[in-house]
Parts: sequence; C-alpha cells; structure tokens
Amino acid sequence: MFELSAYTNYLGNAAYFLVFFFGLILGSFLNSIVWRLWDNIALFSRSRSMCVNCRQKLSWKENIPLLSWLVLKGRCAHCNKDISAYYPLVELGVAIFLTLVAYHYFPISNFSEWNLLRDFVFISFLVIIFVQDLRYQVILSNVVWIGAIFGLVVNISFLHYDFNSLALGALIGGGFFGAQYLLSNGRWIGGGDVRMGVMMGVWLGWQNIIVAIFLAYIVGAIFAIFLLLTKKADRKTAIPFGTFLAFSTVIAMYWGQSLIHWYLGLLR
Repeated sequence: MFELSAYTNYLGNAAYFLVFFFGLILGSFLNSIVWRLWDNIALFSRSRSMCVNCRQKLSWKENIPLLSWLVLKGRCAHCNKDISAYYPLVELGVAIFLTLVAYHYFPISNFSEWNLLRDFVFISFLVIIFVQDLRYQVILSNVVWIGAIFGLVVNISFLHYDFNSLALGALIGGGFFGAQYLLSNGRWIGGGDVRMGVMMGVWLGWQNIIVAIFLAYIVGAIFAIFLLLTKKADRKTAIPFGTFLAFSTVIAMYWGQSLIHWYLGLLR
C-alpha cells in the first residue's frame, strides 16, 4: 500500500500524460493480439508488426500508435490499401480509458497498486473481447478463461475480496446465460457469452454482475432498436452481445454500487 497523493503532486499532469502514452502503446499491442488471434498467428513470435493486407513488415516509423495512421492517411505505405480506422480508434480509446482509471484512483489514499494493475489488465481483456465480437462475432474461450483466472487470483490473493461473493457472481453470470443457451439450443446466445458471464462474475461479485447484465440488455436493446429504425438491420441480424457485456462490465466495475443505491432509493 502507498500514498499516491504525494506522487501525483510531484508529477502533476505528467503522470496522466505517461498513462495516456502507455495506453496508446497498449492499444496498438491489443490490436495486434486481436488480429493475430483471428488469423491464427503466434502471439509472441519474433516477427515484427506487419500490414494486415500485404503482410509487409512495418518499420518503426510506420508503427507509431495513432500518429502513423494519421501521417499515412489511413493507407499502407507498401500496398496502398486502406487501413481500417478501428485501429487508431482502439489505440485512442484504450489511452483514454486508462487515463480515466488513473484519474479515478490517484487521489485516493491507502490505495493498493494491485487495483490499478488489475483494472488495466481487465480493460485489456475487455477491449480484446469487445473488438473480436464486434468485428468477427466471436468470443474466444482462451481469452475469457485467462481473464477469469487472473481476476480470481488478484481479487482473492491481493485485494482480499470475499470468495463467496465472487463464486456466487460466477454462478449467476454463467448460470443466467447458460440457461438461455440450453433452452434455445444456442439460438439466443452463444457459448462465448456463457463463459464471459463466468468471467464477469469472478471480476464483479454477485451484486455488480446483476447490474452489468441488466445494463447490457438495456444498451443492447437500444442499439438494436436504433438499427431497426434506421433499417441497418432486421430481426434476423446477429447482434454482437459481447460488446455490450464488455461495456456494462466497465460501468459496473466503477459505478455498480452507486447504481444499486440509487435504484434502492427509488423503492423507498
């Protein structure tokens, strides 16, 4: 445990700049993981980053997060094909998220560095799941189980969370989606969502997993209605529900208890 107030007073805004810069680098790395997992390329091979179209190795100047895409105007310098805007958006999004997390924690005294490390890793897993499901409509089981194991170990061993709450959360998350999967023979929801429900449970505990599930369905319903009204989808269009689960997990991590207290206040 350490006092972060003196640290932030000394570094000032430089601390947030460093976190933001680290987030850009991490976002670039997560982009690489998503693509390599989808194309079945070894994650930790010695090969440098490459163009997703022509597979040409990228120089260091072509591999600077966010800046390279802007300088190259969204095109590969070798094959001149478009580079999807989702790459710089992911890099920027991760940088912003990590900066907000740091801002959330830095003013707090009696703060454990494990909170910050855990949340940075959690966000990394959620970004991978969000992008994979959005782009490829898949949630890879190895990503989810590694995330679940990491979260359980850190929450229990270092942050001393209540094991019963996490176990019940996993049962609620996995059981809720598992029941839908079994009742519909996989038509309503995919196996990846069931596994993700378990991961969310061991991350959030039983109270916040309920908040996360509730929010995911609300946001998903709003998104689906928007697509139907704009005629960008029909009733048979598959909705990447993992993206909404990832989003709602972040909300529940930081504001789950506040939302519970607000809701209970309405019932009084």
